[in-house]
Amino acid sequence: MMFSMKLGRGSALRAAFTLVELMIVVVIVAILATVSVPIYKASIKDAQMSEGIAGCGTIRMAAKMQIAKTGSIADATLETLGFDTSENGDLDGKYFKASNDDYTFTPNANGTSFTVSVTHPNDEDMTYTIDQDGNETGTYKTQ
Repeated sequence: MMFSMKLGRGSALRAAFTLVELMIVVVIVAILATVSVPIYKASIKDAQMSEGIAGCGTIRMAAKMQIAKTGSIADATLETLGFDTSENGDLDGKYFKASNDDYTFTPNANGTSFTVSVTHPNDEDMTYTIDQDGNETGTYKTQ
């Protein structure tokens, strides 16, 4: 339905959007999409990484308990810490799986210190590492 207004001498002014106005709106929407899609994808990876960080925390606590119990973890592995690393095992979540070697547990030679690492399965540049004291390193850190 078109609205029209009468101006003097019988000419009509039509209320509608011009092509230029529509093109400006399309350009603005395209700019917003260009900026927001990478931010959205980064947020998805951050949310996925939280699963890996939780797994690292679980491994860290198990290793600290093993040190308290036996005094050393020099030869410890995820299996000797009590984790089932088979398919659908203890550390297999939606995004990270111990059965795919996403988690790495590395005891140091002194037997009382270690590091636990996780690498994002779809982005090898996104890593998180925590040691026995809770010091975080890697390309991804909690905030």
